[in-house]
Amino acid sequence: MSFYSRYITCAGREIHYTEWGSSQAPVVVAWHGLARTSRDMDELADYLSSRYRVICPDTIGRGLSQWSSRPKDEYCLAFYAHIAAELFNQLGIQSAHWVGTSMGGAIGTVCASGLIEPSMAGRIVTLTLNDNAPALADAAIARIRDYAGNPPAFDTVLELEAFFRQVYKPYGWLSDSQWRRLTETSARRLADGRVTPHYDPAMVQQFIHHPSDYLIWQHYDALKIPVLCLRGAESDLVLPKTIDEMRQRGPGAAGRLQVLEVARCGHAPALNVPDQLERVAAFIATAEA
Repeated sequence: MSFYSRYITCAGREIHYTEWGSSQAPVVVAWHGLARTSRDMDELADYLSSRYRVICPDTIGRGLSQWSSRPKDEYCLAFYAHIAAELFNQLGIQSAHWVGTSMGGAIGTVCASGLIEPSMAGRIVTLTLNDNAPALADAAIARIRDYAGNPPAFDTVLELEAFFRQVYKPYGWLSDSQWRRLTETSARRLADGRVTPHYDPAMVQQFIHHPSDYLIWQHYDALKIPVLCLRGAESDLVLPKTIDEMRQRGPGAAGRLQVLEVARCGHAPALNVPDQLERVAAFIATAEA
């Protein structure tokens, strides 16, 4: 794997991102999930990098990006979309394919609709939603909020890895080396020397101050682009009834929605095995052709 680790200031905050492939190639933006980091996209970015310039940001408050001093105002989809718009502008991205896991898919949806950030209208040409939908199950949101808002701390990295293997078991199959990299790229040490997941726990204030942030049907209905939805077959976040409604509305009603149910995965498929990578790549390539 070969990539560049870069930093940029967007909306007044330092944002870290990894960049893969040729700077002259068509762009894919790959955005991670709620409590994760850009490095979750390594396999996908590596797979696509022979044909695309792949940009994988750390959301504000995650990974190596700056934490917010105004969590009530900045940990929300509107601010994430504002960061995305500035990222596009500063990197000279006129158009891009967007692949988003969970929260990353929601950010892509609100950006592509142009309803929050009008400057983004028309700049996202395809949207891949990795176990994300315009409405999410309340029970699953509560589960995620509870564990993400109270991240545990461990004396050793191996203990943290064991925790990740348990809490992210729904990701599906990962090799031992992939679990190790997931752990090492999403760990930070506390003042007492213990290790904990690498994000700002205050980011869950999104669910307190913006309780309807992930109810985004109006944005989905406004989409005029091809959409691929990968749903973990065992997902408790994206329910089958929601997929049914997606088929009847917005890009679904217009025949622009494809749905792939990913076996032996819950929330969310890790985008690290050939069948998942090939499906995403084929969707993007077909849209380009």
